[in-house]
Order: sequence, then C-alpha cells, then structure tokens
Amino acid sequence: MIQAKNIRKSFGELEVLKSVDLAVTKGEIVSIVGPSGAGKTTLLQILGSLDKPNEGLIRINGIDFSKLGEKELASFRNKHIGFIFQFHQLLPEFTALENVMIPALIGRKDKKKSEQKAKELLEYLQLTDRMEHKPNELSGGEKQRVAVARALINEPSLILADEPSGSLDSKNKDELHKLLFDLRDKFGLTIVIVTHDKELAALSDRVIEMKDGKIISN
Repeated sequence: MIQAKNIRKSFGELEVLKSVDLAVTKGEIVSIVGPSGAGKTTLLQILGSLDKPNEGLIRINGIDFSKLGEKELASFRNKHIGFIFQFHQLLPEFTALENVMIPALIGRKDKKKSEQKAKELLEYLQLTDRMEHKPNELSGGEKQRVAVARALINEPSLILADEPSGSLDSKNKDELHKLLFDLRDKFGLTIVIVTHDKELAALSDRVIEMKDGKIISN
C-alpha cells in the first residue's frame, strides 16, 4: 500500500527527516509515535502529498508521486487519500452535510449522488439529526465525526490522521478510537495515525517510533 524510501526533508538548515524508510501493508492500522519535533507530522504530510521531500521515493498503491504533475497529484489525493486533522478543519459557513460533500464536489462527482452518499455516511456515524447544523453548533466529538465522514466521501483506500483524538475528551476519544477500527473493517481501509495517545497507539496493528527525524523502531 505505502512504500517510502530514503525520505529526507529540510527546512532551511533544519533537517526534519533523515533518510526515513517506511512500508505499510493494505488494511493495516499503524500509529506513528514520538516526542514533539520528531518529524511525525512532516512525514504524514509527505505521505499524503501535501508536502514534497527533498529526496526520496514514495509509492501509494504502486503510484510513484514523483511521476505526477500538480493537477494529477491533486486528483490522486482527492480520490485515494482521506485526511483527519486534530482540529477538524471544517468550513464554518457550511453545514455538516455540505462539509462532507466538499471533497466529492471538488472531484466533480454528481451533486445528488454526493449528497446521498454524505447523508449515508452521517447516518452511519450517528449524526442524522445534525446534518443541517454548522460547525459552531456541534460538539467536539460531533465535529470530528463530520471530519471522518468527509474523509470517507470519495471512498479512499488510505486514511491519514494527525492527532485525531488530540482535542477530544475521554469519552469521545474512546468512541473515535473504536470508530477507526470499525471503519477499517467495514471499508477495508489502510490507516496511518500520528498520535501522542498511548492508548490509541497500543490498539494499532503496529507502532512506529520516531526520534530526531528517524524511525527508531517499527
């Protein structure tokens, strides 16, 4: 599913990733852990094609990112990768339903079909009565479930999650952790999670530990 070899990334004089190699198999849930500044989020952004490495090779589903132009890369990302962020990043002027639909509309999918798919996802995530609410009318747990639905709308094969439970209380955190594993089983997803949450990491199929820009155990 994911092959990354010799990934290096620097910001000016600061070397953030130092020859990172990573492989993730289809259907695996992997947590990436380590102290702040270890390079976890930078690696996740590079795996999601949101940033480019200075050196190295990345393949997802056999597709080499370096072979794609900007438009092709954006299209690949839209179709094949779903993102879940710590602070939801929902657009405040849109309803929950509209927020979920946005990636499908960006991908130029049929509006009616996209709306129906978004409703089905929100129903599955127990948000039927919150579809027309805007983000400021939702709880933290509800916002994160809307963000999960948005990540799933284009039926990606890969979910990349950056501290997905970092802003949640204990109850919502436990529910989100269970949800991620349910989603893997239901949709056959591969999920890579950057987290400081030891409980979530312990549930994963595999834990990858980073320190000072390197993977020190996997």
